[in-house]
Amino acid sequence: MSEKLYNIAVEVNGVVRQAQVPARLSLVDWLREELRLTGTHVGCEHGICGACSIMLNGDPVRACLMFAVQADGHKITTVEGLANADGTLSVLQDSFCQTHGLQCGYCTPGMLIAAQGLLNTVSQPSEAQIREAIGGNLCRCTGYQQIVDAVQLAAERLAESK
Repeated sequence: MSEKLYNIAVEVNGVVRQAQVPARLSLVDWLREELRLTGTHVGCEHGICGACSIMLNGDPVRACLMFAVQADGHKITTVEGLANADGTLSVLQDSFCQTHGLQCGYCTPGMLIAAQGLLNTVSQPSEAQIREAIGGNLCRCTGYQQIVDAVQLAAERLAESK
C-alpha cells in the first residue's frame, strides 16, 4: 500500500514551491532532500540543538519539529535565503566571518537564523538579549563569545547603513 500524498505550496526564500508530500515527512527532510537546501542541518532531530532552524513567517522555528504539510501556505526563509539577492553575504553573515563566529560551521545556520530573528525585532540588542536569542542553539566549538560579537557587529553595521 502506498502512502497518501498531500499537495503543499510553500514560499521558500521568495519562490513558491509546490510539492506532493507524505504526511509524516519532516520539514527539514523536505528542504534538504527535495529542495536541496542543505544549509539547514539535521542535528538532534528532537528540537534541542537548533541546527535545523529556519524562519517561518519571520519567526525562528525548528524544522525537525514540523512536518512539511504544516508549512503549506506559509513563508519560509532558510539560511540560503539570508544572503543578498546577488548572492553576496548579508551583513549578519559577513559579521560572523569577520569575528570568527563560526568554526566547524555545523551550528552556524541555526545561529544565523536565531540572530536574524532577533535583529528583525530589536535593532540594537544588548548582550543579554543576544545570548537569550541564541540560547536554544548548541555550539561545541566557539564558546559563544564570537557569535555574540558577530551579532553586535551586525547590529552596529545595520544601524550605520540607515
